[in-house]
Amino acid sequence: MPGIVGLVTKMPRRQAEAELVRMVQALRHESSYVTGTWIQEELGVYVGWIARRDSFSAEMPLRNESGSVCLIFAGEEYTDPGDIQRLRERGHRFEATGPSYLAHLYEEQETFPAVLNGRFQGLVTDRECGTATLFNDRYGLHRLYYHEGKDAFYFAAEAKGILAVRPELKSLDIKSLGEWISCGCVLENRTLFSCIKLLPAGSAWRFEGKALRQKAAYFDPAEWENQERLDPEAYYQELREVFAKILPRYLNGHQPVGVSLTGGLDTRMIMAWQRAEPGTLPCYSFGGTYRDCEDVVLARRIAKLCGQSHEVIPVGDTLLSNFGRYAERAVYMTDGCVTVSRACDLYANECAAKIAPVRLTGNYGSEVLRRLRAFKPGSPTPELFGPEIERQAKIASETYSQLLQAHAVSFIAFHQLPWHHFGNLALEETQITMRSPFVDNDIVRTAFRAPDSSVVKSDIFADSNDCIRLIGDGDPRLGRIRTDRGLNGGSSLSRALLEFTFKAEYAYDYGMPQWLARTDHVFSALHLERLFLGRHKFCHFRVWYRDALSRYVQEMLLDPGTLARPYLNRNKVETIVRGHTAGTSNYTSDIHKLLTLEYVHRLFID
Repeated sequence: MPGIVGLVTKMPRRQAEAELVRMVQALRHESSYVTGTWIQEELGVYVGWIARRDSFSAEMPLRNESGSVCLIFAGEEYTDPGDIQRLRERGHRFEATGPSYLAHLYEEQETFPAVLNGRFQGLVTDRECGTATLFNDRYGLHRLYYHEGKDAFYFAAEAKGILAVRPELKSLDIKSLGEWISCGCVLENRTLFSCIKLLPAGSAWRFEGKALRQKAAYFDPAEWENQERLDPEAYYQELREVFAKILPRYLNGHQPVGVSLTGGLDTRMIMAWQRAEPGTLPCYSFGGTYRDCEDVVLARRIAKLCGQSHEVIPVGDTLLSNFGRYAERAVYMTDGCVTVSRACDLYANECAAKIAPVRLTGNYGSEVLRRLRAFKPGSPTPELFGPEIERQAKIASETYSQLLQAHAVSFIAFHQLPWHHFGNLALEETQITMRSPFVDNDIVRTAFRAPDSSVVKSDIFADSNDCIRLIGDGDPRLGRIRTDRGLNGGSSLSRALLEFTFKAEYAYDYGMPQWLARTDHVFSALHLERLFLGRHKFCHFRVWYRDALSRYVQEMLLDPGTLARPYLNRNKVETIVRGHTAGTSNYTSDIHKLLTLEYVHRLFID
């Protein structure tokens, strides 16, 4: 994920600069990335950046007129245009587009970086004050890893940036591993790696005298939690006003924007309120090989009504023929924060970047506005992992339960987004600039004012009325089209049919019970999967691992080195691999985890 790396240290410049160069190179995943370094020796600051060419934060560093303030920034920022205009009125000179105003915003705003809006990370040095401040966004979505060493404080947008210069940290944290296996992510700002942690959300850590002096937070979720709740109608009116106000921010900029359209509510809200000229906002959807899924069918219709082009990006044979390479890159580029199943997303976003370098999505809409819980702990498959891993997985479940006691929107915004959703975002960001209006500060702040905002939901259909109404108010034509799951249109029979096909596809794929899997292989020659798969999803790993990827799975997981991992039960791994590839068992989720952990070992530990 493009971002910043660096160290604050008292070590000699020659040594520190050499380490900085290695850190930058560790994050240069694509030849199209631009990189640079900046050093302020008197403060002990050595910082580098990695960015996609022509992106918002590609031109670094940023300085004020006197040069006393220097800012290295990564990500995107959506300050209100009125605030930028006031900077000009005060005599500051900066470019009309891009982030150059940010250094002046630091000078003028004592609350910096609290005034910023977006997903970002940065470091600002102030020569007159003799300080350097390391900061991130208030959700922690633009993740910063750090390590407090004896000779230096290291920070990086990816853990591998630190591992590149501190190889002694290449060991897995057993507590984190238990959380990753149980919850699919690591909790409480830990990472998979011992002694490497995450900068907490909303941090502004100050350095003086070449050392860390203060671990401050510029934002407290209680500030939003303690707002007055609104009645249902007042809340809807505020949401409508805020959404219409902030959406243009995400369609602006000097780079072309494309919309990744689905059949759900969240991208439709965007299309209902975007006011782009016909033919200027390309749309696309990810599709499979069996048939046009519901996302494709509905997105094509929505794009046509809005006068925009629509393209389908197929995820199938090309990915499968190169799956090992995409799987390895997905794990490597996210430091193990995604499983190999996200190779699909890496491939799809690689293709999407050819349509437009910026991808506008509805990501996080259902989570923020409808408080949808997207992950929960689970128990490891019996006898697959050693007793200590099983114990840590149980502790992870208890930790999760405690975290769930937080305010619902706080749980979503400050726990679920930066820990669970981060991995896929980081992977997508390696290929394309991701934008979502649903993590705009004004939207999230408003979500806290919903009448029952304190309640986490697990039903995807919960609290959809405001979103459906918002679509209809923005564009009545789009308001009359049902969703991929049958909401807002069609008969109860058609909705029931869509729900049946959705659940049937899951049951035939990931969720196939073992008793049914034992007989499925008998009918494999009849290709029954064609009846169920591809109606809602474009990735079908149970069948892929059984057929097209069976050799790959066996070569990876039956390798003697893999079977010798100390926390794995060799016999159980062999049973899983042979049972699944023979078509007599369904261990799709276990194979995801096993493949991913093996890549983590090969790429980061061994």
